[in-house]
Amino acid sequence: MKINVLEKLRSRKATIGIIGMGYVGLPLALAFANSNTKVIGFDIEETKTQFINDGVSYFNHISSGSIKSVVEGGKFYATTDFSEISIVDAIILCLPTPLNQYREPDLSYIIRTMDNILPYLRKGQVLSLESTTYPGTTEEEISTRIRQKGLEVGEDFFVVYSPEREDPGNPDFTTSRIPKVVGGTTQNCLDVGVALYEGIINKVIPLSSTKAAELTKLLENIYRSVNIGLVNEMKMIADKMDIDIWEVIDAAATKPFGFTAFYPGPGLGGHCIPIDPFYLTWKAKEYGVNTRFIELSGEVNTFMPHWVVQKVSDSLNEHEKSMKNSNILILGLAYKKNIDDVRESPSVEIMELLQEKGAKVSYSDPYVANFPKMRKYYFDLKSQPITSDLLAKMDCVVITTDHDLIDYEFILEHSKLIVDTRGVYRNVESEIVIRA
Repeated sequence: MKINVLEKLRSRKATIGIIGMGYVGLPLALAFANSNTKVIGFDIEETKTQFINDGVSYFNHISSGSIKSVVEGGKFYATTDFSEISIVDAIILCLPTPLNQYREPDLSYIIRTMDNILPYLRKGQVLSLESTTYPGTTEEEISTRIRQKGLEVGEDFFVVYSPEREDPGNPDFTTSRIPKVVGGTTQNCLDVGVALYEGIINKVIPLSSTKAAELTKLLENIYRSVNIGLVNEMKMIADKMDIDIWEVIDAAATKPFGFTAFYPGPGLGGHCIPIDPFYLTWKAKEYGVNTRFIELSGEVNTFMPHWVVQKVSDSLNEHEKSMKNSNILILGLAYKKNIDDVRESPSVEIMELLQEKGAKVSYSDPYVANFPKMRKYYFDLKSQPITSDLLAKMDCVVITTDHDLIDYEFILEHSKLIVDTRGVYRNVESEIVIRA
């Protein structure tokens, strides 16, 4: 069975089924389709599948043309019909893994999807989980269910874990150019998993187990979380000492060894870094381990929106203006520059905190025209075009996302007060610019 599967994958005769047409699943589908492999995209949202089949992109960083070309070429289509899982040779799960209200892992998307596709699984398929999760998930939630169906993992069905490493909006690192980590439930599973990805990824790194691959992904994101937490704490110390943290970081970065520059901000955003560390802290308790570094960095990063709001309040006071009834413009809703992704964006929490203190909040983001549906937050707002009239009405502009499309010189010229959380004006000396 393994030989037949390997031959199909390597000869591009396999059909790939990707479940979840989001920020991870859609680029992956396009990578396979562009390699002359047939792809079926699965999603529960009919609007997404219809957009794909019409050749229309719903992400700013993915062109409609890139979708249309492979759809019209017969290499890619999308569906909400999960019974078509039975006709694919490889199944890749690109599903959300959020936290619940108690900061515990929520695997409901994975579990629900597995239960939905289980009747359609068959011998000769490979299933890869790409969602970030705690070590043991692939074995406990995927392989166990497959065995219960009567399939023998490693002999007639193959299971791997290969964490996504997408960086939306980064033109230097597309799906194919980012090395891919793969861990298999068995050696046979690993061999099949490597074959699945090596046709579209420049470099595939095999690991000894799915657990090792799961922990690798967590380490990558925890490394960033801890270092961002450190530099955010340094920023608060530097602020109290009246030292420019951006100058300090730039100076430290001149050291050619032993230092990697991380930069402060208004808090953590995106689906990975604000969430993934807590997957490991939760699992570590099962082994009696107290993850102090991880939890401390989480506390610092979670506090940053509150720090920003306090800086706004203090800055308004310095300008003889109270927070209540002040008009405040949030500049940038996305969690990072040049994309439209607002998942876990600190900008949104800052908006809510400001509103709770009586401020009148609006936002401007060239990538987010309307405030999107979110689980925790909702504002009936649309992005405001940056004009001199708008800025004249604002008591304070808070830069939370440093999009390249924004004309910062214009904003500096027409604003009364700017709180800069991204170092946009790090080299500008102005009484109206407050670094936060």
